[in-house]
Amino acid sequence: MNQRLTGTVEVSTYKDGLLSRLAHDLRLKVERFEIGHDGTSIEATFDPASLTVVTALVDGNPVGALSDGDRGEIRQNIRDKVLQTSRYPEVRFEGTGKPEGDVVRIAGTLTLRGQRQPVEFSAQREDGRYLGEVELIPSRFGIAPYKALLGAIKLQDRVRVRFDLG
Repeated sequence: MNQRLTGTVEVSTYKDGLLSRLAHDLRLKVERFEIGHDGTSIEATFDPASLTVVTALVDGNPVGALSDGDRGEIRQNIRDKVLQTSRYPEVRFEGTGKPEGDVVRIAGTLTLRGQRQPVEFSAQREDGRYLGEVELIPSRFGIAPYKALLGAIKLQDRVRVRFDLG
């Protein structure tokens, strides 16, 4: 790939369940990733073990409700139970981008936890950067929504991945 992109990739999770009012939505950040393109082809790898907790959210607004211990427990659950990073140490995307004015239409295959699924999304080109988001359904990749307290608190079967790359 001729051009490497840097920036931020964040993942948002959403609470669900009978006791969801006691839980928080979360914003996570992927600390290690490589994304390259040659004008048409796109290749990206993400280290799922590098996910860190940025903040808890209530109604989309950051709240300071998480201790370092909470953050560590969430990170460990993501690594061990949800993404099983010791068994699946890489998330991979391979696809193509088709520019249409200031928008790039992107289509390809995402490999997550050993499962390959087609993914399509758009990126807005703005001041030499690519901004966008894609909603993923974890169950399509064999990932059951995380549950606690016998399912009274759980995550919705969707995550939103937002990126700002240049």
